[in-house]
Amino acid sequence: MRDTAPQPPLDHIPPGIRCAQDYEALAPRFIAAPRLAYIAGGSGDDATVAANRRAFAAWSVWPRLLRDVRQGHTRLALGGQALAHPLLLAPVAYQQLVHPAGELESARAAQALGAGLVLSTLASRRLEDVAALAGPLRWFQLYFQPVRAATLDLVQRAEAAGYGAIVVTLDASIQVASRAAQAAGFQMPADCRSVNLAAYAQASARALAEGDSRVFQGLMADAPRLDDLDWLLGATRLPVWVKGVLHPDDARMLRARGVHGLVVSNHGGRGLDGAPASLAALPAVRAAVGPGYPLLLDGGVRSGGDAFKALALGADAVLLGRLQVYALAVAGALGVAHMLKLLREELEATMALAGCATLADIGPGCLSPALPGAPGESAPCC
Repeated sequence: MRDTAPQPPLDHIPPGIRCAQDYEALAPRFIAAPRLAYIAGGSGDDATVAANRRAFAAWSVWPRLLRDVRQGHTRLALGGQALAHPLLLAPVAYQQLVHPAGELESARAAQALGAGLVLSTLASRRLEDVAALAGPLRWFQLYFQPVRAATLDLVQRAEAAGYGAIVVTLDASIQVASRAAQAAGFQMPADCRSVNLAAYAQASARALAEGDSRVFQGLMADAPRLDDLDWLLGATRLPVWVKGVLHPDDARMLRARGVHGLVVSNHGGRGLDGAPASLAALPAVRAAVGPGYPLLLDGGVRSGGDAFKALALGADAVLLGRLQVYALAVAGALGVAHMLKLLREELEATMALAGCATLADIGPGCLSPALPGAPGESAPCC
């Protein structure tokens, strides 16, 4: 199967886009099948990918009557910065898979729509170039490198480029493409590289002694441990967030350790297949860390109604991963910006009909377990 995009990104918004999720429906026209299988998939049989979506369908939103929302807005403060809305672009690797300019286009969209952006260590564009285009809330997602000096250099580059936080991912030491992506023949193209790691020597395959495990003594040998986190907390002046938290005991430990905030995430289903849905884990994590501690949610958000449910269950904001990539593939920066605009309007419509004038009004009481006859996985288009 040839790995070529069926159609290049457009320089305009295509007709028929009515809601943010329409970009997902259009994506197969713009992303070659093997690449799409990789982007849409997770790991294993994609059980956790499916669970992320089902978790939103498990909740209904209560409509409320006679509420005055005429002064409504979606403003919030996050990480000491004022934001117009709680919709952030997630750290998605190798965005050049779907657009020649990759993360540069996503950064332009974030700046235009006042959205926060978290850049992946595995970006296909230099972190300095992305920072120059992104808005004021730009954070750097970090993977620990096998050599601590390389990790430190990445952190210092992020500091110098004006990133406002380090978001370290701890749940993805082993990543294997889903069986669907493997069956589709996906291979990373030679010209799509993690350019921010190009200057660092890459670890060679670890020699295993007889009887050693390829997983425990091999793949997990350089996995981050508690001493790595403690070192990072002391190595940067930036606030450190941890991405990949699902268990409340981990959340309590990380807060006590001095981590600034958490991203409740199962890595979009790309880590442990069979892990709980991010949304399902969110209430217990919120209860563990208390009401004032910063929490983001990543995984499965496809509509403003989904974002509302995440906020109701304890998130301060949400990260958009696959939806970002689909919009980027269809229409570049314009598509990502349009997707963000639609998603914000969907969130506003849900808030208005639920009687919530501000994000502070959104809470667990706004939701009910889905009843027979409730809508499907996503809120309808506005």
